Amino acid sequence: MATRPLFVPKKCGEPGTEEKLLEFKWHPGMAKSQKQKSISELHNVAHDLGFGRILEISSKSKDELGIKLSAFNLVIETKKNKNIFTVETAFQGSKMFSRGGPYKDLFGMDSLAAKKDIRLKESGQLIGFEFFGKSFPLEPRTYFYDWIYINALANNKELAEEVLSFVGFTDIEFNSKKSINCQAHSVAVYVSLVKIGVLKEALSSPEDFLEILKFHYENQKRNIGIQDSLI
Repeated sequence: MATRPLFVPKKCGEPGTEEKLLEFKWHPGMAKSQKQKSISELHNVAHDLGFGRILEISSKSKDELGIKLSAFNLVIETKKNKNIFTVETAFQGSKMFSRGGPYKDLFGMDSLAAKKDIRLKESGQLIGFEFFGKSFPLEPRTYFYDWIYINALANNKELAEEVLSFVGFTDIEFNSKKSINCQAHSVAVYVSLVKIGVLKEALSSPEDFLEILKFHYENQKRNIGIQDSLI
């Protein structure tokens, strides 16, 4: 057995998500087919609890939309120079350490290669992020990742429209005991911002984004007592 969160967008009140930790039958193995069996088990539990359409957000998803929304695949395009890079490379290339970074050359790399770059392990303690001249703190824990992911999603109009028909989102690779950031969580936050009608205001600046999601971040479980890597 294993547990994974189901992220359900809030559609009224303060924007954010509800996290439903679900227990399901786990199918061991690294093969994509095994991951997809586990995804089916997880979604069956969610359906039994009354949740309708659920979308797996990962490269292991059975749904092409979920694969496209993986941070390894979802792209950011700069307005000025039309440079294109993935959310994953943007996240990794924005990290600032006590002995180096940000390593902006990672922006132009393959997502997996960027994530495994040895400098990310050998540059000391992570102290923050810098993205196109703007500094971001480590806390709230998912703030920076949510900011870049949701901006990327909002600028991919077709994908952004499709996610609105789902009631919840999962990521089979995400283990809340080992990791902080989760692409399924970011998608759920995006949907919540849209449903409540504050997306435009939230994306007007990082400061407004943080203010609008202040209540969500104050109550986010992963902000408390977790010492694991932010990678």
